[in-house]
Amino acid sequence: MSDTPSRSHGRKSIRPTLKPRSLMDTPEELVNAWQAQVITLFPEAFPGILGHSLTGKALQEGKWQLTPIPLREFGEGKHRNVDDTPAGGGAGMVLRPDVMGRAIDVAAQSARPGAPLIYLSPRGRPFTQEMAQDLAQRPGVTLICGRFEGLDQRVIDHYQIAEVSLGDFVLTGGEIAAQALLDATVRLLPGVLGNAASTEEESFSDGLLEHPQYTRPAEWEGRGIPEVLTSGNHGKIADWRRAMSEEITKARRPDLWEAYQARLKG
Repeated sequence: MSDTPSRSHGRKSIRPTLKPRSLMDTPEELVNAWQAQVITLFPEAFPGILGHSLTGKALQEGKWQLTPIPLREFGEGKHRNVDDTPAGGGAGMVLRPDVMGRAIDVAAQSARPGAPLIYLSPRGRPFTQEMAQDLAQRPGVTLICGRFEGLDQRVIDHYQIAEVSLGDFVLTGGEIAAQALLDATVRLLPGVLGNAASTEEESFSDGLLEHPQYTRPAEWEGRGIPEVLTSGNHGKIADWRRAMSEEITKARRPDLWEAYQARLKG
């Protein structure tokens, strides 16, 4: 018998679990992978677009791991109800605290120290590139996808859940927002993008919107590429790109421009 370890040796971690049996068919935890857990009523929605392109390749290569946690499994009664009418009356339904609490407790068994618990909510702190960079430096994240009129406030208070918003609009649920957050974060993990420099030059990386991009053909519909980009003078190209980024940011995002100016003065 060979003493040579298998290729998976040292990569996987197996621990006791209190998960319902129907949740025990998930892949073993990859020790060195960035870990994402998603509590959702629609686990079949994952990985979705995250299973394609660079994030999908990184998922297959074990650079990160995605575990959907079906909220319905923790529901009440024969029909596994997860929601109830809002206290004080009103339209819609609210996710029950006991049901969500059980799901969070199960997720906590696998969550690594330092991995935040985030609820995708329209009233949360706006998601930014800076936040994505911070998450990429952590061991992973557990996301809660809201539905209906939202989540019972007692759960948010009890578990000290951070609320994060994708923008000033309302979705039917948090699944799309969760995928967007994960995409923005996973692409920043080491080895996911082929050219690490590209993340340094894109929008928001230095507080500015990205400069315009051009490629072949040299002329299209009577429009040419700015001469400076074909000059071969890398110093002038860098200056042009910076100037364009500043011009676009000032015109389109006064809030970013103001913050950028404040940093320069500081």
